[in-house]
Amino acid sequence: MNELGEREAAAVDVVVVGAGQAGLSGAYHLARAGIDHVVLDHAPRPGGAWQFRWPSLTYGKVHGMHALPGMELTDADPLRPSSEVIGEYFAAYEERFGIRVRRPVDVTAVREGSAGRLLVESGSGRWTPRALINATGTWDRPFWPRYPGQETFRGRQLHTANYPGPQEFAGARVVVVGGGTSAVQHLLEVSEVAAGTTWVTRRPPVFRDRDFGESAGRAAVALVEDRVRRGLPPQSVVSVTGLALTDAVRAGLDSGVLDRRPMFDVITPTGVTWADGRHVDADVILWATGFRAAVDHLAPLRLREPGGGIRVEGTRAVRDERIHLVGYGPSASTIGANRAGGAAVREIRRLLSRETAEAGRA
Repeated sequence: MNELGEREAAAVDVVVVGAGQAGLSGAYHLARAGIDHVVLDHAPRPGGAWQFRWPSLTYGKVHGMHALPGMELTDADPLRPSSEVIGEYFAAYEERFGIRVRRPVDVTAVREGSAGRLLVESGSGRWTPRALINATGTWDRPFWPRYPGQETFRGRQLHTANYPGPQEFAGARVVVVGGGTSAVQHLLEVSEVAAGTTWVTRRPPVFRDRDFGESAGRAAVALVEDRVRRGLPPQSVVSVTGLALTDAVRAGLDSGVLDRRPMFDVITPTGVTWADGRHVDADVILWATGFRAAVDHLAPLRLREPGGGIRVEGTRAVRDERIHLVGYGPSASTIGANRAGGAAVREIRRLLSRETAEAGRA
């Protein structure tokens, strides 16, 4: 970036990248602290990643949706699509608290600016903040594993990120790959219309038949937090909590829909094959294999550790105290994002106050 281009950038104290749960929480706390900020979101409308969820994921099927700070989500129809319910809630939240989100803005890079500021670049403008809250989540980075023969498969392959709902699988033979909540939801839906379903996972799924209490929740979050503290790529909190044994899941286990097989070894033109010679014919392979943190735009700052992740203390990137990752690792849950938004703003407030005091002494 040349000097002229940087002079054309708008100076602001904080840029928030992303307007999902984490980004709106951060913006709420920034406004309460009286900190000048701008919120940038690449999505076309309010709702964060929820706006892209499949229509059959109704609000009543959503687990662990926590209200944004300062405004409860009440009287939501459990039969309505979660994309509509939460999209409308986020839109009302933005309006109520005067959060002016600039969208669609696709942030392409965050790099070092001048005079201690960052430089945020996008196709819609540039900003030079003193600090940044990164709240980009994971939805934009679906993880596709690679297996021998994958390119030869003559059927359809798709990921949870573009799952259309069960109706498109009528009469098809479907292999669902993945051991998380999305895989289970897909199986329970698709099995009602498909000619047959097969569930495969790398590890045997763990079902929990009791409420996930506060102490167990803290322990699970601590495991995820330990990874990001060591600079390893974060795992989702769900990956260490196990799968809730709901009535629907019990029915799926009883019927055999949730009869899990170990991971196959090869994909063939007509299906999947195990090393012992077993084969399952398939028309569709549905990869419910999760997501990775969408942080490629931070690459110019060289925040990654040798282990592949960004080392984080609280919400602060260890390699750059100006960068706070909210909704990353242990704060990826909705309640975690709320708490992390407040924690990030408290640290940013101290940073800005210290910089102002140092400038006054200079």
